[in-house]
Amino acid sequence: MPRSKRDQKVSLTKTDRKGLSNKQQIIEDIQECRQKYDNVFLFSVQNMRNAKLKDVRTAWKNSRFFFGKNRVMQLGLKFVSDDGDEDPKLEQDLEKLRDQMIGQCGLLFTSESKETVLDWFDSYSADEFARSGFRATKTIHLKEGPLEEFSHAIEPHLRSLGMPTKLERGIVTLYKEFTVCEKGKVLTPEQARILKLLGKPMAKFKVIINCCYTKENGFEEIKKRDIVVTKKTKKVLNKKPKKAKSEEAMSEDEDEDDEEDMSDEEDEDEEMDMDDEDDDDDEDDDKA
Repeated sequence: MPRSKRDQKVSLTKTDRKGLSNKQQIIEDIQECRQKYDNVFLFSVQNMRNAKLKDVRTAWKNSRFFFGKNRVMQLGLKFVSDDGDEDPKLEQDLEKLRDQMIGQCGLLFTSESKETVLDWFDSYSADEFARSGFRATKTIHLKEGPLEEFSHAIEPHLRSLGMPTKLERGIVTLYKEFTVCEKGKVLTPEQARILKLLGKPMAKFKVIINCCYTKENGFEEIKKRDIVVTKKTKKVLNKKPKKAKSEEAMSEDEDEDDEEDMSDEEDEDEEMDMDDEDDDDDEDDDKA
């Protein structure tokens, strides 16, 4: 049977863009928090996990976390006074804080002292299973013999991951020695999956405080960031904007959408032109 044109796969993972109104709301929330709280901390996350970040938010429920696009958060930090009189020292300190917002980072607004924040985040960490691309921190070697921690039903899956396993009297058994990973080498997706099945976490989720602005001492750099150089971060490092215009920053995504719409319209026009040419050819054939 030929395939029906109606038989098309529809992706259910598409989500609507949050749009300009959501960005404006984030900017207003940041400006409100800047007036409400005494201190602002810029942080980065090692081995990001959403569940662990939710635990941190719960522990600091009297504070406010922002983890979004840098250019939107930078606009929220821009100093605007209702009286029109801007404090040059405050504007200079906030400018230093905005310059540090490169790559993946977030903001913490709190009234707790700097010492309290640093002590808590220095002591907090959580073990997590490593993902592919992570460098192994130790060598995991499995000896030949039974693996009683696994059910017999998972044995085909272990074999598909590259483990030399077989079933002996309903027990998953390694018929030869197997090295899961070696220290210092990058993990593959299969190795990361095996480590998770073995219950051996190698990564640590940790929030690092990089710099802060406090009402008492102003801007202070606490720990220098190791920024991973990508296409986006390279552009930011090489070229700094002269003026932070809210309209340009927030409409950048809309311009991209307009370009996509224009390209779609051009494609539709080309298709219409092709259809017209086909109709003309058909008419010529009829006349002939």
